[in-house]
Amino acid sequence: MNEKVVLAYSGGLDTTAIIPWLKENFGYDVICACVDCGQGNELDGLEERAKASGAEKLYILDVTDEFCDDFIMPCVKAGAVYEHKYLLGTSMARPVIAKALVEVARKEGATAICHGATGKGNDQIRFELGIKALAPDLKIIAPWRMPEVWNMNSREEEIEYCKAHGIDLPFSMGKGYSRDRNLWHISHEGLELEEPENAPNYDELLVLGVTPQQAPDEETEVTMTFEAGVPKTLNGKEMKVSEIITELNELGGKNGIGIVDIVENRVVGMKSRGVYETPGGTILMEAHDQLEELILDRETMEMKKKLGSQFAQIVYEGKWFTPLREAIQAFVDSTQQYVTGEVKFKLYKGNIIKAGTSSPYSLYNESLASFTTGDLYDHQDASGFITLFGLPLKVRAMKMAEAEK
Repeated sequence: MNEKVVLAYSGGLDTTAIIPWLKENFGYDVICACVDCGQGNELDGLEERAKASGAEKLYILDVTDEFCDDFIMPCVKAGAVYEHKYLLGTSMARPVIAKALVEVARKEGATAICHGATGKGNDQIRFELGIKALAPDLKIIAPWRMPEVWNMNSREEEIEYCKAHGIDLPFSMGKGYSRDRNLWHISHEGLELEEPENAPNYDELLVLGVTPQQAPDEETEVTMTFEAGVPKTLNGKEMKVSEIITELNELGGKNGIGIVDIVENRVVGMKSRGVYETPGGTILMEAHDQLEELILDRETMEMKKKLGSQFAQIVYEGKWFTPLREAIQAFVDSTQQYVTGEVKFKLYKGNIIKAGTSSPYSLYNESLASFTTGDLYDHQDASGFITLFGLPLKVRAMKMAEAEK
């Protein structure tokens, strides 16, 4: 009996070519696993394609709700944004995919997991750290890092390899954008984006929405409610998180929300340029922040921002299944206990405009914040506070003056 390998299968050219390659070079029985994180119609026709390529079996695993509840929402609550711009769409999906691959491997009694990530990208790290953390006994096969047996270096060579193995599939020779899509976002790399001096060709590039210039001239009003940091309703309708993100994607896309052009620092040491579309995610993050600023005290907010930045780096580097991620998430969850309330805003030509926030746990006090004197605040108290708060500055200035004499 042949050993089994579980292949992280997308149905694209790379993973299609890998199926006969695994059989030819290692004698494996190939079990394909496509993990659905909300990539939509990209899954159409996968079973026929996998079987035609020589796979023994194909699993299509819908983990969309798990992805939203257990991976996206911890990042939203943490305010995790990598390098001030990237909302971690690909990064958050990789650990849930790794988890699903391990589950299939255990069910099938496989001895190895194979992925098609290249040796230049972040995904190889994210997949493999997840697999090592969950199943250290499984072998990991990364064809692009095995030049002694993987000798296909172009799209054309992969197509010819498939044809030579009786696989005639509808892949074109042309070069397009390299994309990754799930419910949270879609990323675009390649073509004109490879040169930072080039402007993105948004007319050809965008999938989820339009540019702000092409958005409608009227505002779209949105109301959301949250309970303990988690969105519960959108425009008065109660929905699960995945449904809210789906609806926000539509609203944000048509209003030109969430388009980011970034040159980011990859884990492997190089810079890469890409365009991310994250319409629903951008709105959800902003709505959460809008509510949270009403509720958290200053010191907790400052610490949360610091840890949120570190949380983003942990996720970006593929270290989801680590004690540090768990510890930071535990802190974040403790801050979310009272992040409950209603958020109103308007979407207009790429902008998210506040339209009112309320919470039963708001720390905003009108008597304190008003320019008129309230019961809780005596303006004269500020004199002693400023004297003590500025004492180190005053002492230093006096000592410097003495030294100069």
